[in-house]
Amino acid sequence: MLDPGEIPELRARMQERAEQDRHILEVLRTEVRPLKTAIRRIAPRSATTMSLVASDGGNNKIQFDPFLMQIVRVVDSFGQQLCLDVVSPTTDTDELSGRQFKVSEPSTALGHMMRALKVEKLYELSSAIPTPKQQKEEEVSPSWVLVYRDLCEWAVLHERICRTEFSTDTLLVRDGFLRAKIFSKSLFMDLRRLLSEGVERARKERKRRLYLVGVAKHSKVLARYKLAMAIEEVMAEPYPCFVRIPRELEAKAYVWPEYARGAEAAGEKGEAPKFVAGAMYLVKFGGNPRDPIWAVDIFDPQTSDDAVIFGHLLADALDGFPIPLYPRCLQKAHEHAALVDFDMDILEEEVFRAVRAVLPSHNADALDILRFNPDPSNLRYE
Repeated sequence: MLDPGEIPELRARMQERAEQDRHILEVLRTEVRPLKTAIRRIAPRSATTMSLVASDGGNNKIQFDPFLMQIVRVVDSFGQQLCLDVVSPTTDTDELSGRQFKVSEPSTALGHMMRALKVEKLYELSSAIPTPKQQKEEEVSPSWVLVYRDLCEWAVLHERICRTEFSTDTLLVRDGFLRAKIFSKSLFMDLRRLLSEGVERARKERKRRLYLVGVAKHSKVLARYKLAMAIEEVMAEPYPCFVRIPRELEAKAYVWPEYARGAEAAGEKGEAPKFVAGAMYLVKFGGNPRDPIWAVDIFDPQTSDDAVIFGHLLADALDGFPIPLYPRCLQKAHEHAALVDFDMDILEEEVFRAVRAVLPSHNADALDILRFNPDPSNLRYE
């Protein structure tokens, strides 16, 4: 604990640092000031909303040393399960790649995306996924199973836009930005092109408009400029509103500026754009000046329709629950996808059964002994 006598000294040091760093805030205020004149009001519209979401990796990891299993599950806002798989860090990635195809034809959404991107192996799709040789000869990070989960989510998005017929104009909402650094080489930009072609094909052949956005729960851009925006009263209007964020402001918030280089930067000096398929906006769905502000990516070929897209998203966000003024379709998808409480109890029981099945019969009792004698150190602070 702090000694009460130390607090005055710490207070003085903090005030000194704040005074010396005041210029940083002044710079940020200068950068956000032009946004105030670019803010636009959201007019309500109606559309079917659908969300795609990969359930959280923390909820899906079931560990019973030395066994670790990751449940990969993608569910939409209507509760329809779009992808289900179970992998572990030791899963043979050649076998996992083959699982996406039946004979020579794709059998899963991931298989269809791989075929469309002209790759046959998962480690060709993403360098973060190890080859079987690397799994045997190197220390491989277990985090590649989370990359596999993210690839499945992008694959479901590709399946919906490029291979699904919708009966109405539809807004598809992704949990997270429309950006990814998990794809090898320029494959993410190839995926962006395929999604753009799918949207255009739906418009021409089926007379349906598909809109794509990505809503982020957290944003480094918003975190960087939040205080400056509050002081300058940017987005403090008494009505729902949005504003597009210039790429220059995005780049200042990221450690890696290429995360803010969109397709419009193709042909310019520097690294070619490979990771970005969306244009960032800040949006406020409530009518109160202090209502929460969210960061949203609009699929960059559709930025000319930004007013239409936010108008469709407004009605859904106004019904947001339990998080107010946040898209309800995303929250519904999370509710359907969450593996907690009784669901997790069932899955943990299945893990124990699977482990028991691989044990010699005379060792099976050892598993029960461990289950009913938990580590007492877990109770230290309860």
